[in-house]
Amino acid sequence: MNCLSFDAFGVTDLRFDTLFGEREEMKTFDHRLNDSWWALRIALGLTPIVAGVDKYFNKLADWGMYLTPYATKVTPVSVPTFMHLVGFIEIVAGVIVLSRWTRIGSYIVMAWLIAIAVNLFTTGMFYDLAVRDLEIAVGAFALSQLTVVREESTLTTKEQGVVASSNFVKTR
Repeated sequence: MNCLSFDAFGVTDLRFDTLFGEREEMKTFDHRLNDSWWALRIALGLTPIVAGVDKYFNKLADWGMYLTPYATKVTPVSVPTFMHLVGFIEIVAGVIVLSRWTRIGSYIVMAWLIAIAVNLFTTGMFYDLAVRDLEIAVGAFALSQLTVVREESTLTTKEQGVVASSNFVKTR
C-alpha cells in the first residue's frame, strides 16, 4: 500500500510497504522549491563575483574604508593589496557556488559573510551592513540545506531509475 503525505517544508514523504510488511521511506524534493534554489544560487554566486571584481576597480564602493583598523595593523600588506586578495577569494567562492559544488560554495560564502560582518562590527560603524551580511549568510545556509535535499532527491530518483530499468530488463 502506498501512502503519500505532504510536509510543510516542501519535502514529501513517500512510504512503501515492502514484501515483508516493513515500511520503506523515501524523501523527494518538491520541485516548487527549485525556483528558490535557483534564485539563491544565482544571487549568492554572481554577487560575490561582481563584488570581488570590483575590489580591483572600486567602482561600486571604496572597499578599503570598510576594513577595520585592527586588520590594517595586523596584515603585512597595503590595504589595496589586501582588498585584491579579498576580491580573489570572493570570485573563487562565487564560482564554486555556481559550479557543481554549490553546497560547499554556499558554506564558504556563509563563513565569508560572517567574517565580513565581524570586520564591520569591529570598525565601530557600519552596523547596518554587518546585520545585512549576517542575513545574507542565513540565505547562504538555506541554499546549502536546499542543495542537500535536492542532491538526495536526485540520487534517490537515479537509484529508482536504475532499479526500474533493471527490472524492465529482467522481465523482458
